[in-house]
Amino acid sequence: MASAAPGRPDPDTLLRNLDAAGRPASRGRLRIYFGASAGVGKTYAMLEAARHRMEQGADVVAGVVETHGRKETMALLAGIATLPLAEIRYRERTLKEFDLDGALARRPALVLVDELAHSNVPGSRHDKRWQDVHELLAAGIDVWTTLNVQHLDSLNEAVGGITGVRIRETVPDAVFDDADEIILVDTSADELLRRLRQGKVYLPEQARHAAGHFFRKGNLIALRELALRRTAEHVDDDVQAYRLDRAITDIWRTREAVLACVAADDAGHVVRNAHRLAQQLDCELHVVTIESLRVQPQPASRHDTLRRVLAHAESLGARTEVLGGTDLVEAVVRYARRHNITKVVLGRTAPGGLRRLRLSLSGLLSRLLAPGWIWHRHSFADLLAANCPEIDVIRIAAPPLPAPARSAATARAGEREPRGVSRLPAYLWALVYCGAAAALSSLAFPVLHQTNIVMLFLLAVIGVALRHGRGPAALASLVSVGLFDFLFVQPLWSFAISDIQYALTFLVLLAAGLVVGQLTAGLRLQAETSVRREAEAHGLYEFARELSSALQPEQIVEATSSYVRAAFDTHCVLYVLDTADRLLPAAAADASTGLEPALAQWAYDHGQPAGAGTATLSTSAFYYLPLQASMRTRGVLAIACGGRPDLDDAESRRQMAAYGTLVAIALERLHYVEVAQHALLNVESEKLRNSLLAAVSHDLRTPLTSLVGTSETLQRQHPELPRAVRDALHGLTVQARRMHAMVDNILDMARLQSGDAPLHREWQSIEELVGSALAYMRDALGQRRVAVGRLSDLPLVECDGVLIERVLCNLLENAIKYTPESSTLRIDAEIRGGQLATLVTDDGPGVPPDAADRIFDKFARGERESSTPGVGLGLAVCQAIVRAHGGDIRLEAAPGGRGARFAFTLPLGTPPAIHPEPDTPCSTTDPTS
Repeated sequence: MASAAPGRPDPDTLLRNLDAAGRPASRGRLRIYFGASAGVGKTYAMLEAARHRMEQGADVVAGVVETHGRKETMALLAGIATLPLAEIRYRERTLKEFDLDGALARRPALVLVDELAHSNVPGSRHDKRWQDVHELLAAGIDVWTTLNVQHLDSLNEAVGGITGVRIRETVPDAVFDDADEIILVDTSADELLRRLRQGKVYLPEQARHAAGHFFRKGNLIALRELALRRTAEHVDDDVQAYRLDRAITDIWRTREAVLACVAADDAGHVVRNAHRLAQQLDCELHVVTIESLRVQPQPASRHDTLRRVLAHAESLGARTEVLGGTDLVEAVVRYARRHNITKVVLGRTAPGGLRRLRLSLSGLLSRLLAPGWIWHRHSFADLLAANCPEIDVIRIAAPPLPAPARSAATARAGEREPRGVSRLPAYLWALVYCGAAAALSSLAFPVLHQTNIVMLFLLAVIGVALRHGRGPAALASLVSVGLFDFLFVQPLWSFAISDIQYALTFLVLLAAGLVVGQLTAGLRLQAETSVRREAEAHGLYEFARELSSALQPEQIVEATSSYVRAAFDTHCVLYVLDTADRLLPAAAADASTGLEPALAQWAYDHGQPAGAGTATLSTSAFYYLPLQASMRTRGVLAIACGGRPDLDDAESRRQMAAYGTLVAIALERLHYVEVAQHALLNVESEKLRNSLLAAVSHDLRTPLTSLVGTSETLQRQHPELPRAVRDALHGLTVQARRMHAMVDNILDMARLQSGDAPLHREWQSIEELVGSALAYMRDALGQRRVAVGRLSDLPLVECDGVLIERVLCNLLENAIKYTPESSTLRIDAEIRGGQLATLVTDDGPGVPPDAADRIFDKFARGERESSTPGVGLGLAVCQAIVRAHGGDIRLEAAPGGRGARFAFTLPLGTPPAIHPEPDTPCSTTDPTS
């Protein structure tokens, strides 16, 4: 990886900032006046700054400003143009809200929008005020607003734990982070409490309540600290953005950050000490290790150690990264400058296996071999401090192990890392290459001059570097110099030198061989690393493309199994959710493979990886990765490790997480496709059923009306009919009326759901509506007694009288069906929180517990199989009518625990004033007349 030239921005950083650079230039700027709590003076500071902006000639408009009756705030607002508020009708009341359309039409340079976390009145274009602000900014209008720390989404839970009050209105942190300016308005807790007592925060009654709950001194101090920290984080982001924009590579010590550079030998010790230091400084911790330092792969023990340490660092909340490059000191320096690191922590073992070369030629060749990362006389800490003098380099002490323990550990390390055995073939091959070069040179010596023969030995060194790495290449350089001297320099067959000029040739050949060998080996390793990462990226791309075309879960399972096997050379099992939200394997899995369904369920429930390479049952044969999509966890991907340690290191886990994210997104896409299909099918089915019911009810109403009229006419015109005939006609009339009521319910339901039944609202008396319903149901009530509460004192309610009367009739009819003739029904009404609640109670058997949840569903009946007449639409019609009025209907517990009570509520508005009728003047009459 080539480093960026000094003074120029890092190319990777420029690529990461392309999205930010594409931000529209016409977008407005957002300024947030931020404080710890209400009363610190955010609105006052915003208005004061707005007046200064007006004095400079800016077009400033107050969109919505909450003064809370504070005289000082109202005085500042008096001189600023105010946008009229929009009136929105909600639950029979007219509420005022910020007029977004008016602000967009007015298009001022600056709009003041107070209380960013405010929830808009239902019926507004957006649910939240911060969404209104977002639209204003997109239109190129600058916005100033206010926000308290407790309204930040990420801090909502923390604030709730401190104050004991859970805030419902929150703002996403992304809105706060994207703000162009954050103005912190701060005051001490004692000053804020003094302002509260003086009535400058809330009205006196509210102030007394707040002082005993939210506005306690401890709460205010904690909230103040949260506000200061959150503001500091935003300012730090601004500093980082400024440094990146201006290509500033010098480290600014605005805040502390700790970077731990770890090697395998003492990596855990370094991370623990660095984490302790970061906690003491209350700052961010970064942990990096070095890659590409040797061509031959690291021994398994060193690789496992680094994997475990990086995983442990991530569990501590550290940011981990694997660095590489031709100059690894420069790589660490570049990382430190990019992240504004102030302290680098090193162990006694240099990262990447940096060692001193104790040879007589070290002083001459150390700078020629490969600047910065071959063997040096200076330690890694010295090189790092020399290349980046702005940072503090801290070398921690070695782990405090007794001498016998250190000796035993050294012995065990020697057993785990048989260097001689693993490297011997490569060094043998280096000797073979040198021997082959010497043989070819001997054959060509009479023809070729010594200068050309040197090229053959250099070619052998390059070949060794390409195939076997740095160490064998260095050995080949030394052997080539010796063979060249012994075979081709006078006197032949001797290491003596007759011409001193050949000493320079030997040095140049040795230096060129070492340098060329090291550079060639490094380029080879970089090429291998680039090819590997390109293959990983290509595999992810192909996997994403395959999943994007999957239409069935089976296709996702097949693609996942195929691509995971190609990427990790192992098999996997995909756990998905069934219709009952149970976690089951997507395909039949062999029980002998070592799968643990309980561990997969744990990973799903906790949203954390489990199994191999984790802290949860690390001895498992599988790595269980929860498939977390945007809305919820969609399943678990179990990847078999098969004893291979490289399947659960930090880099492999990141790659597994990428595969898991793609699978989760694909499963979520299929889920919502299925949901959309079901919703469309339900809508079409409901539309067809409503149309059919409406058509049938229309056709049945006329013959039923004729039947009722005919039977009543026969009863009135022929009273002399036999008693049995009269009883039959009466029964015919009752049943025809009942069927007529069913048809009316069906027709009303169809109309309400299709939206073809507009409400004719008028101010009605609930007493009159109850009386009309009882009169209509007189015959159906029979011998039942109806007790009506005192309804004359209740206020008028604005509703459709015909439909509300239908609700009362249906509730009475429902009570009649399930109560005997000797039962008593009761109708009451009362005021509940700004609504009029009407109660219909019976003393029948009540509603079964298993039917309480579905009693208001269409075609639902209290008993599945019974002789009780009806089709189960009465209560569904009641619910549709009441909800159309903005109210609600529910089943409540009846007094005494017996019977059923249905309560429906209607919103109370402001009824018109009823003026008394003027007294009619009476004429005076002469008593004598």
